[in-house]
Amino acid sequence: MARKKKTAGSGKSAPFPSREQILEFINDSPRPAGKREIARAFQLDAEQKKILKKVLREMQDEGALERGRGRRYGGAGSLPSVTVVEISGLDADGAVLARPLNWNSDDGVPPTIIMAPERGGRSAPGIGDRLLARLTPLGKLYEGRTIRHLESRPADLLGIVEMVSGVMHVRPTDRRQKSDIVVRTGDAGGAAPGDLVRVQLAPGRRLGLPQGRIIERIADAAGPKAISLIALKERDIPIDFPAAALAQADASAAAPLEDREDLRDLALVTIDGADARDFDDAVHARTDDDAANSGGHRLVVAIADVAWYVRPGDALDHAAYERGTSVYLPDRVVPMLPEAISNGWCSLRPEEDRPCLVAHLTIDAEGQLKGHRFSRALMRSRARLTYEQVEDAYAGRPDETTTPLVDNVIRPLYAAFDLLEKAREKRGALELDLPERKVILGDDGEVAAIQPRTRLASHRLIEEFMIAANVAAAETLEKQRSPCLYRVHDQPSMEKLRMLGEFLDSLDIPFPKSGIISAQGFNHILERVENTAEKHLVHDVVLRSQAQAVYAPDNLGHFGLGLQRYSHFTSPIRRYPDLVVHRALIRSLGLGAGGLEDEPRDFEEMGEHLSDLERRAAGAERDAVDRFTARFLADRVGTLFQGRINGVTRFGLFVTLDETGADGLVPIRSLADDYYDHDEAQHTLIGRNGGRRYRLGDQVEVMLAEAAPITGGLIFHLMDGSDEAPPPANRGQGRGKGRGKSRGRPHRGNRR
Repeated sequence: MARKKKTAGSGKSAPFPSREQILEFINDSPRPAGKREIARAFQLDAEQKKILKKVLREMQDEGALERGRGRRYGGAGSLPSVTVVEISGLDADGAVLARPLNWNSDDGVPPTIIMAPERGGRSAPGIGDRLLARLTPLGKLYEGRTIRHLESRPADLLGIVEMVSGVMHVRPTDRRQKSDIVVRTGDAGGAAPGDLVRVQLAPGRRLGLPQGRIIERIADAAGPKAISLIALKERDIPIDFPAAALAQADASAAAPLEDREDLRDLALVTIDGADARDFDDAVHARTDDDAANSGGHRLVVAIADVAWYVRPGDALDHAAYERGTSVYLPDRVVPMLPEAISNGWCSLRPEEDRPCLVAHLTIDAEGQLKGHRFSRALMRSRARLTYEQVEDAYAGRPDETTTPLVDNVIRPLYAAFDLLEKAREKRGALELDLPERKVILGDDGEVAAIQPRTRLASHRLIEEFMIAANVAAAETLEKQRSPCLYRVHDQPSMEKLRMLGEFLDSLDIPFPKSGIISAQGFNHILERVENTAEKHLVHDVVLRSQAQAVYAPDNLGHFGLGLQRYSHFTSPIRRYPDLVVHRALIRSLGLGAGGLEDEPRDFEEMGEHLSDLERRAAGAERDAVDRFTARFLADRVGTLFQGRINGVTRFGLFVTLDETGADGLVPIRSLADDYYDHDEAQHTLIGRNGGRRYRLGDQVEVMLAEAAPITGGLIFHLMDGSDEAPPPANRGQGRGKGRGKSRGRPHRGNRR
């Protein structure tokens, strides 16, 4: 396809390509094409590249494109006709499954590839084998035929050692792996039953279960501490720091005052959770005495000066960049930085001098940000407070620590917070009700309770102060024309909005015909269902319509917060993007050492890397909570629970329990005797014969049929008035969130 180039010296931008032209270029490209290749091909300028990024995201959301490894694109439903695949396992019917080798797991579930039987008497491939295969699309699936076997690289996975009829098995911890691994005599590596191990799969196909050898004994899987370890190991999250990073952290010392602003006499306090160990932000507020800003306030948000201790390219920097973020699990924290930094020199402990980077903010009587400046300072926290302490003190129940702080510290903070909330409401930030669960552990490390997280006004206070500082940082860097990692939350794609509109129409809830809606518009929809049975349903569907927030150098704004520009500045101890923003501010404002290097990294590549690591950490945190929850419920199999359908798929229903917030699967085979069609737009399973409907958000009663702490899987059965008990779940079903036996067809439930 011929493409016009800009005329040298014309100063005019090249025409922006149509979606058809973009798709034609991608399909004609001899290798997978990313945003850079597309922009280069069409000679796009900087502003057009921002538009291209948004168009590509919309095309992906609409299903016109599929994104693969390295942010490269391919036409939707059209994996290359010839590609390299890796054998991943067997389905419930014994068919051999494969996955495209160059698929980024963070980009969603890869297309299912079902390998056709081998021809010419060749042996069937084994798990971990790599093949060059020819793919034929079959609806949403692919059939793969082997062209040739490539060099097999034995895969490895985590599992728990068991003895089955005198033979050592490894039961995988990954719920997607359905079969045990048999360990041959002499390949146990000293492991014993109950050990958490890493097993390497043997290459080649053998009759029966796959075989392998144990290459690492990790821990005793019986104790509760193994649960977090499994989550970390499965996600390849580093636990131990390199020796060089630890040595650098241990050699750190107090930062001198020198050119820093001296804020040690300012009444700054930290407000965190009761179980927090590091304190990286402190706050202060007072009424503005400037007559020109009547009713306004001056805020100070002081953030630990991590950039002083972690310089670009040093050992601590490399370790932090590899992690990207701290990981918070119920029984441990895996910090981004060693404790000598995160809990020591960069923790704003009370009555200790600490270096900080400070946002000095001025807001008016409407809570709008009128002005701001940044400085490097030395501070001394007045007190380490908890959210509950602050809430009680403001309500007139101060304790020994908060009594002297009520009038001069706590009340001014709440006064400023009231103004910031007023501004938030005016700009229309999205207000989704998203309850979270918290795992409470006893002294023995076992789960004592699972409770919803409490959200107090003091939580929102700190949140609003941090948002204001984050906005000020983004505005400052934009004004300085400095490289920046924005926290980007794009508006929903037109395809997602179209599907949302169809769904809301089924509930007689008006939705703009244009499909254009603001965050405030979403809030109006949520207000309509506030006191109705559809509240949870609508909140769920609105959430699913939203784009994912990412880090990027191009500013697309933050749709959810209703902000034109936004960055992360307030947590450099636990988020690497915040450290990047600190360095950018230090360099652009001339605040001393530790700023961005002369030739900083590729910010687009950095944003993608850090967004991936953020998703990795969130996945580990979610996996750990699921496993702790399954362990907590393991002795309650057979118990009835009230719950709500939170997911509808072609292979069953996902249900969230009211009592604990635990999520589990109702396999479609366990539903009442009928064929069920999946209506994706209406989030519903519909019985063909009986017309029974199971819809997202429906309240249901379920029986816990199986709880598998190893995988975190829960299996439920619906109690729909039948006198006959549902069939017991077998061991394999507890491994995963299930898949129906039919492929792409309606599913039939079992007769009870």
